[in-house]
Amino acid sequence: MAAGPVRLWVRTEPFLVGALPAPPPARLSPHYLRKAAAYARARADQGCFPRLSWRSWRHIACGKLLLSPDIAWLYFELYRGLRGLSPPLRLRWAEAEASCTSAEELEWERSKLSVDTLQFLLFLYVQQFHNVSLRRSLLGDEWPSPRTKSPSLTGKSAGGNKNWDDKEHLAFVQSHLLDILELLLEPEQLSASSHSSCSSLVSLEAVCALSFLLEGTVCNSGTVRPLHKLALRQPCHGHNGYSMGSRTFSLPKLESWLRSSLAANPLGITVCLKAGKTLTWAQQGEGTSRRARIACSARVVPEVSPLVIMSHVYKQTLAKSSDTLVGAHVRIYRCNESFIYLLSPLRSVTIEKCRNSTFVLGPVEISVHVQSCDNVKVIVVCHRLSLSSTKGCTFHILTPTQPLILSGNQEVTFAPFHTHYPMLEDHMAQVGLATLPNYWDSPMLVCRDSGDTSVFRLLPPSDFYTFVIPFEMEGDTTETPGGLPQEYQEVLRQREQKVQVWHHMVKKAELSWDQRKQLQAVVENKFYEWLVQTGNRQQLDSLVPPDLDSKQAAG
Repeated sequence: MAAGPVRLWVRTEPFLVGALPAPPPARLSPHYLRKAAAYARARADQGCFPRLSWRSWRHIACGKLLLSPDIAWLYFELYRGLRGLSPPLRLRWAEAEASCTSAEELEWERSKLSVDTLQFLLFLYVQQFHNVSLRRSLLGDEWPSPRTKSPSLTGKSAGGNKNWDDKEHLAFVQSHLLDILELLLEPEQLSASSHSSCSSLVSLEAVCALSFLLEGTVCNSGTVRPLHKLALRQPCHGHNGYSMGSRTFSLPKLESWLRSSLAANPLGITVCLKAGKTLTWAQQGEGTSRRARIACSARVVPEVSPLVIMSHVYKQTLAKSSDTLVGAHVRIYRCNESFIYLLSPLRSVTIEKCRNSTFVLGPVEISVHVQSCDNVKVIVVCHRLSLSSTKGCTFHILTPTQPLILSGNQEVTFAPFHTHYPMLEDHMAQVGLATLPNYWDSPMLVCRDSGDTSVFRLLPPSDFYTFVIPFEMEGDTTETPGGLPQEYQEVLRQREQKVQVWHHMVKKAELSWDQRKQLQAVVENKFYEWLVQTGNRQQLDSLVPPDLDSKQAAG
């Protein structure tokens, strides 16, 4: 039980979708971040504090932290995506970026952007979440220790995705709390060695920035509030050392109050797994539906995105478009030989340890991360795509950011987005995604072991086919948003021309009724053989169950 009248917990999003699932650059360490913080505060008149402009961050990142310009922009843009930009603002930025015809014009547009300096520093510190310490790994405190395994849908340890383990989020903040507070201190509150003392004071603006990581509630209240609003409550002042006169907190008292008030996230992943609502979505096909489990967290407060976790869908077609999915963080885990359609606007999606499956997703506002998957196909419009430890996977995407190839990937194929469903464009507008710019064919190799460009290819136009979503829904979208690249469109045109030539040839042959019947039987047999060889027969069979029709997707 947390001490005091306030209960605090670590917010899910900064770790779930904010922590890039890769070790951070060496100079993004706490030591250099403290130096960057001091540098920014000393240059408040140069666009560094209290808001950090893109140009100032680029100078710090490239000149001081020795990051490449692409990596500097990656962190800057990733943070902006977390801060809840409204869909109109996202669309406005997409329009401005798409209108740029040169690198200079793009840099000019970026120069208009800025972020909250202290919150951005906290975001950069969170990247240490995936830092692998050689010393800790030897002592057993780092992967592959069981401590880094995230809970499965049964509540047991499963896998190693720390981003989906809120116990790891809490442990990280508890272990690094003093470092985090020192990062936010004004320079005069630090010693010559850049550390705090028992007399150090924490400014109110620093505690406001810390609300990026922490939130909570007054005990027995259902209202979730950011940290700073709870810290300013009169009953808490004696515990956290707040002085109304100086508008500062005593660092030792604040640290003690935070530690005593921190508890497990009551809206987090562990609670969803143990006490979340089990969904009884229709699951079709010959698979063992008793193994498949789908759970979601309750929509307790509108400020917190719901969680949907599905696992062990096997040899099934699962299709859903519902309010449960809207704005949700979705985790798809250990699903094999299945076809999964989630046709709603989503907040984020993680696909992990899946094989031989196809995932068709509604527009994803923040990110899609695919990890430890073999031979899966993902079809999605998303703000960002990242991959780690995948093999033989294909991604048909429309995205305004470069796909991130992290470590351990093999035989990755990128292809243009090639499908639609009636509500697609409405859903894209809801999450602020446009058709331009589109960087589906310009992946970024992020990690050292991903530096070999042979790990990916662009799908040859000769291998390209459109994808039909086989469900009826209301809506106005009737074609692929943004169209197809010319070379892929040309291949489709040539194939359509061949079909027309074939029809003309059959008509010109003037076959008898028996000959037509014989030809039809041959074509049907060849088509059936193709269905079996490609595995498409399973998908077609699963679409026509005896007791459900194709409108189940809209249920």
